[in-house]
Amino acid sequence: MTTKLKITCVGNSAGVILPKEVLEKLRVGKGDTLFFTETPMGFQVSPLDEKIQRQMAVAEQVMRDNRNLLHKLAQ
Repeated sequence: MTTKLKITCVGNSAGVILPKEVLEKLRVGKGDTLFFTETPMGFQVSPLDEKIQRQMAVAEQVMRDNRNLLHKLAQ
């Protein structure tokens, strides 16, 4: 599925309006939060999963705390 979206003004910001079909496929609605992940192909959009968000925060903290060790393991 390819959907062309136009960026519009939303107050002092910019935004896009997601078609009903996209919202249904993502299983989201007004007030839900979306998660954008940068990939080599562009951006992936998915519903924000609170559990995964907490796990990612822990993983990022571990990587910061053990940066030198992880760098040596990568060699």
